[in-house]
Amino acid sequence: MDAVAGLLDGPRARGAFLLRSILTPPWSMLIRDEAPLTLVAVVRGDAWLVPEHGTPVALGAGDVAIVRGPDPYTVADDPATVPQVVIHPGQRCTTPDGRELFGMTGLGVRTWGNGPDGRTVLLTGTYPVRGAVGGRLLDALPALAVVPRASWDSPLVPLLAAEIVKDDLGQEAVLDRLLDLLLIAVLREWFARPGAAAPAWYLAHADPVVGRALRMLHHDPARPWTVASLAVEVGLSRAALARRFTGLVGEPPMSYLTGWRLALAADLLREPGATVGAVARRVGYGSSFALSAAFKRRYGVSPRRHVGGTGTTG
Repeated sequence: MDAVAGLLDGPRARGAFLLRSILTPPWSMLIRDEAPLTLVAVVRGDAWLVPEHGTPVALGAGDVAIVRGPDPYTVADDPATVPQVVIHPGQRCTTPDGRELFGMTGLGVRTWGNGPDGRTVLLTGTYPVRGAVGGRLLDALPALAVVPRASWDSPLVPLLAAEIVKDDLGQEAVLDRLLDLLLIAVLREWFARPGAAAPAWYLAHADPVVGRALRMLHHDPARPWTVASLAVEVGLSRAALARRFTGLVGEPPMSYLTGWRLALAADLLREPGATVGAVARRVGYGSSFALSAAFKRRYGVSPRRHVGGTGTTG
C-alpha cells in the first residue's frame, strides 16, 4: 500500500456518491455537503468552480477538479449566477430558501439536471467520510486542485461517464473502484507537476531505500518491527536507516509506524462487527488495552468514542 492508495482504504472507498449532471445555462449549485473530498469532472461543455475563499476557476471538457472539504463551494455556468440549488449533508437538495427539491429527475440512472440536452455534462464523485489513514494526504492538498485535460492523457473520465448511467448488478462496486482509480490518477498527476508542494512523506516513496521501508511498514503493520529488523530488510545499518528515514519523511521510522497503525485502526474500527481486540491484532498491538491506550494518547478519545459508542471490545 502506498501513500496515495492509503487515502482510499477504509470507508471512503465504499458507497461513494456519484452523479451525472446535465445542465443548461443559467445554472448554479451551492455545495454545502461538508464532504472531505469530491471530484468534479467535466465531460462536455464548461463550468466554473467557485470556492468560498479563493479565486473562481474555469473548467473545460476533460478537466478534473479535486475539492477538499468541508468548506462550501459553488459550481455554476458563471461565477455571477445566483445559486438555484443547495446540496446539504447526505446529498439533501433544497432551494436557497430551504424548500426541499425532489424534481430535476427523470433524466436517467444517477442523472439529474435542468434539461436532457444541456450544454454541460458533469460527473461528481463524493467521498462522504474522512478517515484517519487519508488524513495526511488530505491535509497536504489545497482546498481546490485542478488537473487540466492538456496535462494528462487518461481514459478514466470517459469510462466513468459510460458506467455511471448503468444499473447492472454490482454496479455500485464498479463505480467505487472507477472513482478510486480516477482519484489516484489525478492525485499522482497533481503531485508530479512542476513546482508541486508534495509532502515529504509522499516524496520519500521515490527513495530506493526509504520507499522500500515505507512499503514494508504499510503492507505488514502487524509485524513486530524494530528499526533493526527494518534495517536488515532494506540492507542498511540501523543508524543509517534512521538518519535517512527521518531526513526524508520528517519523523523516525517507529514514530511513523505508530501513526500508521493507529490510522489504520481508526478506519478498521468503523467496519461492521469490528472489535477492538481484532483490530488490535491486525495492526500490531498485543491486546485491546494496548491499542486503547495508544489510541487515546493519539486521538484524545477511546476507540468506543471514536465509533460513536457502537464499537465493542473483544
